[in-house]
Formats: sequence, C-alpha cells, structure tokens
Amino acid sequence: MSYTALYRKFRPATFDEVKGQDHIVKTLRNQIRADRMGHAYLFCGTRGTGKTSVAKIFAKAVNCEHPVDGNPCGECASCRAIAAGTAMNVIEIDAASNNSVEDVRRIREEVSYSPAEGRFKVYIIDEVHMLSNSAFNALLKTLEEPPSYVIFILATTEAQKIPVTILSRCQRYDFRRISQETILARLQELMEEEQVDAEEKALRYIARKGDGSLRDSLSLLDQCIAFYMGETLTYDRVLEVLGAVDTDVYSDLLRKILREDLTGAIRTLERLIMQGSDLTQFVNDFTWYMRNLMLMKASDDMEEVLDVSAENLTQLREEAAMVRSDTLMRYIRIFSELAGSLRNAANKRVQVEMALIRLCHPETESDELSVLERIRRIEKKIEEGVPAGGPGRAGMAAAYGAGTAAETYGAAGYGAGTGMPGSEAADPTAPGAELTNGAAQMPKAVPEDLKKVCGMWKNIIGGADGIFKVVLSSATPKYNAQDEKDTKLYVVFANFLGERYLNNAECRQQLEQLIADRTGKQVEVKFVLAADQEIQRGTLSNIEIDEMVREKVHMDIEIVDDDML
Repeated sequence: MSYTALYRKFRPATFDEVKGQDHIVKTLRNQIRADRMGHAYLFCGTRGTGKTSVAKIFAKAVNCEHPVDGNPCGECASCRAIAAGTAMNVIEIDAASNNSVEDVRRIREEVSYSPAEGRFKVYIIDEVHMLSNSAFNALLKTLEEPPSYVIFILATTEAQKIPVTILSRCQRYDFRRISQETILARLQELMEEEQVDAEEKALRYIARKGDGSLRDSLSLLDQCIAFYMGETLTYDRVLEVLGAVDTDVYSDLLRKILREDLTGAIRTLERLIMQGSDLTQFVNDFTWYMRNLMLMKASDDMEEVLDVSAENLTQLREEAAMVRSDTLMRYIRIFSELAGSLRNAANKRVQVEMALIRLCHPETESDELSVLERIRRIEKKIEEGVPAGGPGRAGMAAAYGAGTAAETYGAAGYGAGTGMPGSEAADPTAPGAELTNGAAQMPKAVPEDLKKVCGMWKNIIGGADGIFKVVLSSATPKYNAQDEKDTKLYVVFANFLGERYLNNAECRQQLEQLIADRTGKQVEVKFVLAADQEIQRGTLSNIEIDEMVREKVHMDIEIVDDDML
C-alpha cells in the first residue's frame, strides 16, 4: 500500500478531533442533536483550518444511522461509505474546475432526485468563489429553496468575492487561524503515535511556520521526517530542511546593524546565501523577529503573545533595551517594503543588500524617522566626544549646529594660527574689517570674490562631508554679476538630491565656512534647485509676496533681482 501523507492520514473523523474551531463545532453539534439543520452553509477562512474536514464530518453526522451526541458513529454503512468517498448522497465539487453555468444546471437537475441511501443529499462545493457570475445566478433559486433532503455546504478562502445574494441565503461560519500552541500539541500527539523522536523546539518552529494552518504544519513535518528518516528530528535539522535561519543569526545581524557595521551585515547575508537560505523567507523571518522586539518594548506583559520559547525571552529583553521604538519602526517599514518588492525582483540579493545599507546608513533616506535617527546618532557622537560631522573641523562645526563654528574656531576660520589655508586671522584694524559686538569679522565678499569662488569651486567643496560633498560636486555656483549689491552665492543643485539641503542651515554654514577658509571673505550662500522655473530661465525673478503670505510662512524670504545668474 502506498504511503499516505500525514495531513490525510490524520484528517479528523469526528467533531471531537477538530482542533481550534470549538465555536463552530459546538453550533453544528447542537443543530444535529436538535434536528434543526439549515439548508445552506458557508464555511470561510484561511487554508488548512478544517473547512472541508468539518463539512465531511457534518455530512456523515446528518446521515449517520447511530449518531452519538451529534457525532457520527463511524461504524454504520453510511459513515464508512462517506469516509471511503463512495457514498452516492455526498457530492464533492471543485468550483475551480466546475465553474460554468452548465455545471450548476447539472446540480439543479440532480437535486430533484431524492437520496438513494441516507436522509440527506449533501453538496460540498469547495472554493465556491471561483464560480462565474452566471453560475452564481443559476444557483440562487436552488440555494434559496432546495428540497427538504438537500444541504449545500459552500467552502471558500475568499468570502469577499461571493455575491451578497448568495451570502444572504447561507449560515456563515468563519474558521479562525489555529493557535501555535494548539498546533504544537497536535504535532506532539501525532509524533507519539508515529513513534518519531522530535524535539519540542523543532515542532514549535514547524507550528509557527504553519501560520495558523494545521495542514501546512503537517506537510512541513512530513517533509522533515522524510529527510531524516529514522533519526531524531532536531531544531537544526528542521532549519536545514526548510532553508530557514536560526534566531541567533537574526540577533547577531540586528546587533551589527545597530553598530552600523555594514560590512559585517553583508558578510552575514553572504553566509546565509551560501548555505542555501531562501531570501524571501529570510526577510519575512527577520521582520517577524523585529516585530517581537517591538512588542517586547511596547509592554512588559507581552511574553504570552510572543511566539518564542522561554530561552529566547532573555535575549529579546536585552536587545529590546538596546534599540528605540522609532528605530525599530523604521527597520520594520524598510523590510516590509522589501518583502513586497522581492516578489517580482530579478535580483533578490541586490534588493536585500540595498535594504541593509538603508538600515545601517539612515542618511541615505529623507523621511522623518530616518532624520530623527541621524540626529540621534550625531548627538550620541557629540556626547562621546567624537566629531559628528566626519573628518575635519569644518564638518565638526557643521554637526555641532548653527552659530558654533565662529565661536569654537574663531571668526577667521578653523585654520587660525595653524598655517592651513585661511589661517591668517582677520586683523580688526585691517582695511575692510568690521567689528560686530567687539568681535573681528571677515570682510564681505564682492562680485570679484564670488567670481573667484566659482573658479575654485572644486577645491572648495573638497572639504565637505559625505553625501553633501557628492551633491555639491554636481551643483553649479552662480552669482549676480549685474548687481553689485547682491553678494549672495547661489548654489544651483542639478537634481532632486539637493532638495533635502534647501533649508539645511548646518550644511549652508559648513559651505560658508569652507569658502571663508579658502578666500578669507564672508560669503552668504543660498541653495536653489535647477528645476525651479526661475533657474530654467537663467534668472531669479523678483517675486512680489504679500505680507499675509510672509506671516503664514513664518520664515525669512529672499527676493532676488532680475537678470542675475
């Protein structure tokens, strides 16, 4: 005799064997005991939750010659025939392949004949949502007023696709996802009956991977047993068969991301790929791992909700204390987006690597959570005494915030007294020098100075930091040669990457400091986009702005003369 799969071998034969659907089982048994069965039922719910099994048990119970407390006896001729699939009064129809009007008309013709044996003729229509609209319309009248000896049981995983006219004629029963503990208990029972030695941790992982479906869990268990036939089924072996990753790997990966160790994170990914791990499953499992951390941080009473063993709770608590909630939210958002994009991705590895870069380097993003993360990292570096802006004092001054560069390094620039370019401190008595509140200030730039800045632009931006330097390299410096009173330097960004810097005071001050170091002149910098209409015309127009608009904006507005740039 050929081998029978576990989910078929241990299919429930009575209502008592149905797991996780007590609310449905109790109702159906009460109806059978009171002989108050309906004429049409709709069983809906996710896959593997027992819809078809309950339908067959119900069909046996209503036709059983000796029912026991609403359960079929399993011994009479009717029960044996239904269990063997040879009963003439229980008709199973797959709506996915029998969805035409002709198929429904055939049913309408058959229901006119009373059952050859038993009390009821039961039609079990699986995946009923696959019927065409015409087929549904043909079924309406029969479903509403069938003969007294006919019962329809419609099963579907997508109840929202069924017409309201059909729904209103059925008693609807929603099958819930089966809890992990219920699935685990059932798997342990079956392993004892099959005399297979399996670790509880291994079975618990299989129960979680079933995602509320007992049938899926049994299929996964069958696969693992077949691979290690006659051997103990351990947690590591289950991971190997299913191409999954141990939670310790997720813990190690998260810690590397928190340390901004991008190289280590990529190496971890490389190792998983070489081990044959499925990237889609890896992304889903890592997202689930971070979900557990989020719940752990949200409340101290989440241990019962988390689907992890007691030995992993200590590790989760430790890591939950290492990361902020908003940081976790950003991580989960990035990986959730990644899970959706992997479905149609031509190169999944590249997509995952890009996501790891986004996690380790929030400066690559401009959303609110990423900006908060960048600010938090800068504050942490400042507290630790590390230059937050990167190498060079100019970057350090920019990171410390507006107005600190001059206070920290002197009005003449950070190179004062060092022999570096711009190291000559401004002489308060020198021609052109101004005194403001008793402090020496650099002379303001004139158009000739701005022209000089444009000529040495590449050398100036060489001292900028990171991404800002890259964006500046594609920008164009311009000035208004026709108006000597306009001494601003307009930095025109070539693409959308510069948009994030338009109102960034720290970056503007950093660039002004770099110019001052090179030229010894005070230059006011203004960031603009090449995509602006005024820039595309080659000029910045005077824009008359109503005073009311100024009040709404709550910020200084620069109005630039025509014929500039």
